[in-house]
Amino acid sequence: MTVTVLFFAYLRDFTGTPQVELEVPDGATPRQIWAILAGQWPALEDQLLRLPIVVDGKVVDLDTVVPEGAEIVWLPPVGGGAADDAEPGVLRAELTAQALDPARLLSEVQAPSCGGIVVFVGEVRADEEPGRRLLALEYQAYDPLAAGQLRAVADEGAARWPMARIALAHRTGRLAVGEASVAIAVACPHRADAFACCRHLIDRLKEAVPIWKREVDEDGGRWLEGHAYRPDATEA
Repeated sequence: MTVTVLFFAYLRDFTGTPQVELEVPDGATPRQIWAILAGQWPALEDQLLRLPIVVDGKVVDLDTVVPEGAEIVWLPPVGGGAADDAEPGVLRAELTAQALDPARLLSEVQAPSCGGIVVFVGEVRADEEPGRRLLALEYQAYDPLAAGQLRAVADEGAARWPMARIALAHRTGRLAVGEASVAIAVACPHRADAFACCRHLIDRLKEAVPIWKREVDEDGGRWLEGHAYRPDATEA
């Protein structure tokens, strides 16, 4: 079968091409495709195993079966803080159904002017009760409203900490135990501000962003009750 591999940033420099079409065996995985690419471009051998893999727009692992005609991308780190003139502010405020990449958020907020960086990751925990085993959490959101509120929370943090560089993302959909539901990265010149801003962002996100959560167990599931959503929950 035929697949297409796209190259971005320094991977394109290694290969000298933006994309390549490969003939691979039926049922091939990214691990097998990586081996083919490394045979053609040895410089890729150590590079690709460290990078997130996207197949047809979805993040996958090395042993996922790739379909016929798939478009495959290995994602290099996104430059967000390497320049000396990196500006503070909100760099990302994202509601997504895709797997979260805290390392990407970290790379986005890093800057030479910021000596304190705090990353918070909230994961689905195995919250077992007698006679009951949690299998997953389902997060549901009204995307247009929730995305706007997520951005408003991030903007609020940037207003309180004007030197902060902020990136945050929240998952929707069904998440298994151990998967990340929310990730926040904050970089500031000093660590105290980075800690305070990050704590403020997660607390305000829980208050102000309308995202519903359902626990899934072997007997079905239940929606978790919390605070009532208020349209004016974000601060002026």
